Amino acid sequence: MATARRSWLERLALHRPELRAWAMYDWANSAMITIIVTAVFPIFFAQVAWREVPGWTAAEVHGLATTASLLLVAVIAPVLGAVSDRSRSKKKLLAVFALLGAAACAGMFFVHPGQWEFAAALFLVANLGASASFVFYDALLPHVAREGEVDQLSTSSFALGYLGGGLLLAFDLAVIQKPEWFGLPSGDGMTPHEASLPARIAFLSVAVWWLAFSLPLLLRVPEPEGTGDGGAPLPFVAALRAAFGGLGKTLRELLRYRNAALMLLAFLIYNDGITTTFRMATVYGKELELDSGQMILAILLVQFVGVPCTFLFGWVASRVGTKRAILGGLATYGVVTLLAYGLESARDFFLMATLIGFVQGGTQALSRSLFSSLIPPEKSGEFFGFFAVFDRFAGIFGPLLFALAVTLTGEVRNAVLPLLGFFLIGALVLLRVDVEGGRRAVRKRAR
Repeated sequence: MATARRSWLERLALHRPELRAWAMYDWANSAMITIIVTAVFPIFFAQVAWREVPGWTAAEVHGLATTASLLLVAVIAPVLGAVSDRSRSKKKLLAVFALLGAAACAGMFFVHPGQWEFAAALFLVANLGASASFVFYDALLPHVAREGEVDQLSTSSFALGYLGGGLLLAFDLAVIQKPEWFGLPSGDGMTPHEASLPARIAFLSVAVWWLAFSLPLLLRVPEPEGTGDGGAPLPFVAALRAAFGGLGKTLRELLRYRNAALMLLAFLIYNDGITTTFRMATVYGKELELDSGQMILAILLVQFVGVPCTFLFGWVASRVGTKRAILGGLATYGVVTLLAYGLESARDFFLMATLIGFVQGGTQALSRSLFSSLIPPEKSGEFFGFFAVFDRFAGIFGPLLFALAVTLTGEVRNAVLPLLGFFLIGALVLLRVDVEGGRRAVRKRAR
């Protein structure tokens, strides 16, 4: 029995304590992505926090808040990534930004009806905390996983994230739909503040979940050695100074790894479509007047469909190759975009959600693991800092384009068709990445 269990965990790349501890941060952080970014907060923002502002809609302001938070991460990520390499502080910086993001989620409990400015500011900070923390989380991957484990560990962690986010969303959905089961105000005659209490409790639950399940990584994952003089870690201020001074050098060094640079460019393009799809899905559905409860159920479906499918993506990548598996995911997203344009009912939304659940986690997890295999591990913080820039810029253009399309055309459907271009062009660039050549270059420079 023990042998069978060990073999099962090995196939998932979760057979060592540090691997499981690292993967648990996806479980921790995905609650924020599921509830704050995707499911509950966008509806709360439109129905509770938003009030009529001449010349603007809730969808536009939500899109602009998303853009601003991701732009901040894009600006600071390369510097912080380089600092984390030089000062041996990946885990410390991860903890700081996780705490910042969780505090913003907890602050959402205090948002009153009509306080859209306060809500948007908290959303911006929560997004900043989550996105920045992933710079250091991703940078730990090549240090935690051994050769041959990277793809499977990356997809396993995404699958755990789907499961964790789905479980908390299921609980929060029960609180929102059946508040009387939990002794909360319900029925007619409630004040607006009482009516919003279940959703605000959901935001508080995200903060607790995020912090509690970050502890395994902070306690069990070893901090990689610093890359200061002689390999010794530098003091934080000295590391910060060196990071600013070395940004140009880091970029030039990254460009020497041609296939890693091409992978980043492809990722910038196609991930724009992916992140826009899940960040703006409920905002889009709300503008089309779909039922809020049905949309949240559809997102819950994505979480649980995503668990086995993301594990499956790791297996598919081992059979057909990481690049081909990603290309299959992008083709599926093209179909999703066409479905979104013709969306008419909750049934269509469920179909779209199911297809996203098939490919979202696997496509993003394999993108992370593919990039990590094309760079030297000792430069992971610096290079994943640039990966984060491309990841966040990929989240900037889509929501911004979404908001502009709604503003210019007055029709929310016109905001989804440009996503097809992101998936097609990104796939064409990805086809130019020579994966084996890139991995050989890394091994050669390591000698």
